[in-house]
Amino acid sequence: MAKPATQRPTLPSVGRLGLVEPPARADLDRLGWTTDDYVELLWSLSRAPDADTALRTMVRLADALDDGWDELNRALVKDRGLRGRLFGVLGSSLALGDHLVAQPTSWHLLSGQITLPSATELRRIFTEMAENTSETNDLRVLYRDRILVLAALDLAPTVENEPVLPFPTVGEHLADLADAALAAALVVANRTVCKDETPPRLAVIAMGKCGARELNYVSDVDVIFVCEKADAMTARVAGEMMRFAGEAFFEVDAGLRPEGKSGELVRTLESHVAYYERWAKTWEFQALLKARPAVGDAELGQQYVTALMPMVWAACEREDFVSEVQKMRRRVEQLVPAGVRSREIKLGTGGLRDVEFAVQLLQLVHGRNDESLHVASTVDALAALGAGGYVGRDDAANLTASYEFLRLLEHRLQLQRLKRTHMLPEAGDEEAMRWLARAAHMRPDGQHDSLGVLREELKRQSLRVSRLHAKLFYQPLLESVEGNAVELLPSMSPEAAERQLAALGYEGPQSALTHLAALTGSSGRRGRVQQVLLPTLLDWLSDAPDPDAGLLAYRRLSDEMAEQRWFLASLRDEGAVAKRLMHVLGTSAFVPELLMRAPEVIRQYADGPSGPKLLEVEPESLAHALVASVSRHTDPLRAIAAARTLRRQELARLASADLLGMLEVTEVCRALTSVWVAVLQAALDVVTRANTPKDGPPAKIAVIGMGRLGGGELSYGSDADVMFVCEPVGGAEESVAVKWSVTIAEQVRALLGTPSADPPLEVDTNLRPEGRSGPLVRTLASYEAYYSRFAQTWEVQALLRAHRVAGDEDLGYRFLLMADKTRYPPGGVSTEAVQEIRRVKARIDAERLPRGADPNTHTKLGRGGLADVEWTVQLLQLRYGHEIEALHSTSTLDTLNAIGAAELIAEGDVDVLRQAWLTATKARNALVLVRGKPTDQLPGPGRQLNAVAVAAGWDNSDGSEFLDNYLRVTRRAKSVVRRVFGE
Repeated sequence: MAKPATQRPTLPSVGRLGLVEPPARADLDRLGWTTDDYVELLWSLSRAPDADTALRTMVRLADALDDGWDELNRALVKDRGLRGRLFGVLGSSLALGDHLVAQPTSWHLLSGQITLPSATELRRIFTEMAENTSETNDLRVLYRDRILVLAALDLAPTVENEPVLPFPTVGEHLADLADAALAAALVVANRTVCKDETPPRLAVIAMGKCGARELNYVSDVDVIFVCEKADAMTARVAGEMMRFAGEAFFEVDAGLRPEGKSGELVRTLESHVAYYERWAKTWEFQALLKARPAVGDAELGQQYVTALMPMVWAACEREDFVSEVQKMRRRVEQLVPAGVRSREIKLGTGGLRDVEFAVQLLQLVHGRNDESLHVASTVDALAALGAGGYVGRDDAANLTASYEFLRLLEHRLQLQRLKRTHMLPEAGDEEAMRWLARAAHMRPDGQHDSLGVLREELKRQSLRVSRLHAKLFYQPLLESVEGNAVELLPSMSPEAAERQLAALGYEGPQSALTHLAALTGSSGRRGRVQQVLLPTLLDWLSDAPDPDAGLLAYRRLSDEMAEQRWFLASLRDEGAVAKRLMHVLGTSAFVPELLMRAPEVIRQYADGPSGPKLLEVEPESLAHALVASVSRHTDPLRAIAAARTLRRQELARLASADLLGMLEVTEVCRALTSVWVAVLQAALDVVTRANTPKDGPPAKIAVIGMGRLGGGELSYGSDADVMFVCEPVGGAEESVAVKWSVTIAEQVRALLGTPSADPPLEVDTNLRPEGRSGPLVRTLASYEAYYSRFAQTWEVQALLRAHRVAGDEDLGYRFLLMADKTRYPPGGVSTEAVQEIRRVKARIDAERLPRGADPNTHTKLGRGGLADVEWTVQLLQLRYGHEIEALHSTSTLDTLNAIGAAELIAEGDVDVLRQAWLTATKARNALVLVRGKPTDQLPGPGRQLNAVAVAAGWDNSDGSEFLDNYLRVTRRAKSVVRRVFGE
């Protein structure tokens, strides 16, 4: 019986090859690949990341080779490795495809058994060519050829089952290639500049990724020049070297040199040492972690590294180390626009810079005491940190894998056009993402195609980096205090733990370790949950202005909430709750005390269907609820206790939302006013009920808000300025009505003034007629008689803020109509009254500022502060209120808008005053939030000023910038005040 003939594989269809463009069949015809002899070759082509692009480039390559095409065709059929390398390159890199078309014989570099040359061999090849040619193009072709070979080995596994090139090998070879290119550029520069003279002694120090031998395919090469003589010839050699390298190979960046781009291009070793000893910033020492003598004078280069490295390892003991590190972290985050943050694999959250920054910081912190950390590459440093117990070994391994994955994507994105980029394709560009997936060795996994695999992997890796970024700093710290770390594994010593906490911003690292031990030392569920939560919580706390106070507050809150399971569950399950709480605790002394007694507000830190739950409460509805709650109690003390409870919750909610940037300062002031009004009404109601005779009250009573209460502009530290007005009812004698009303007013003041742990409820009645010496309560007729005959200028001015806030509405409304006759009299206030206001203001400026206060930074009485703006506005109201009804407002900002609309002063001046009032009010509120008690004086530079800046909504925690802005705004306002107020 005859044997059956061997069945040959059939030629696949264009669709099965992954070719989607119509010209594909014609291109196959042009290459002669439409016979069964090319089946295996076509299947290899189909596995290229972009088969269409690879096919089109092959057609161009065939045209360029002309008679040499047959040789390549035969080689492709026989050499499986060549197929994988060539198709991998052409399907991944348009730029290298163009290079091959321009240099078609370079395909021979990809055939046979190829290996990567050593650093020494590379330098010899490049140097010899530089010595024998002056043509830039020859060296450019050589450089691109070497990139082609590396990329081909790197990409071959996407097409054929070639060995995967280890990631560190790629970065190391690229750095070796950069060194060789720099050496060639230096040869050309010496020949061009020096001619027959002896070249100067010049060392080129590689920095950044080149210095660490972890270079990208496309990257600027960072360098620093060290010379024996900083003369004109040496500077010209360095400059010519950079210029030639830029034309032939890559951009050379010397921006990391002392003083940056404004500094001298070349410096002697002595000059470098002097600069780093006296002037260098923390980031400059961090950059030196990767310094490596690359080319030029080897002895001089080594002397440079030997001289500067001791300074690098002592950098963490610099006074400004912590603040500089925090600035660097924020600066990186701010570099990325929010709209592209999810596509940025380098600078985005959970990206490459997160890993690199964390690793370098840990090296700086512990490197002085552990020489094993004196390594340059990120991967090597992670391994050393794991081996030394500064990072968990599993965490180090996982972070290394994530880092190498993200670097692989970065390499593929750069190879496509040989352009520097770190940006993933746009979300809707599925073809670009599918190409990237294939180029990065992604294969279908049964559930997802290659694109789906990439998306899942990106999500997983980004989350892992973000999670490990926090664990990297804090998990070893927790293990150092738990006392239950796995034996035989290295663990961080107490001294190392304190160093690390200090570097992360904790001024009391010993106390911080005590708090950590207490938090994780609880047995059972609480301790286990805290161990899981704390790495992330501590990371968020380290970004707050005062991590020490925040950690103490968190420990106290955790102890208080020990029996409330929902507390830790909310922090564990609601990321927004935990992050917001850490920001609040690490910024404010005011809110933690409220949360200790109103912890239910923490639940409102979560996000609801329409946004943060902190914003779901309307101040007006809460005010009604407060009054209604109090009305259910007949005992005044219990009633006010209920009012205090609701006020405490509302203050905690408002202050939390304020600190988290959810409310404008005007919204905060209105809400605080609403709370005070509700408390006054509730207190008045309960006291009135308790003191009303059986035959009914002898008087109606109304509470008139004055000052900031009347203006709806209360701040956290404000008292409630009020006046009480009464009117007899039911035929009661005036003396009886007044006496009864005084009893009510006194009891309201006493009841609200009862000492408690909450922020005080002080009722101030000193703005009444005759001040402290005047009657506490008057009838409406008595007020009218007094104001019409005896009102002093200050009393008239005080009435500008008068507004009914509690009690009988009709009586309060009639009081305001009466007050209008005094504050907005026909014909306006007299010239003498205006002069009196100016005289009183001058006396206040000279006498009222507290002893030792800085007049430039006192938010209330200081230069361009609240008093300056408000007195200016009130003077204009007194002068023009009788003519312009729009000025009949108790609100400073509303009145300013009316002043501008009436063109009483220039709109620019109105804006200056508005900004000063808003800036001073924000600062005044922030002072209370940070310090926990009323104060008007901004602190000097330091941690507390930084916290005030954050609490005031400044866009970073640099208190000096915040203070500079405050001084600038108030200085401009004072200029307007002098001009307008003193006319």
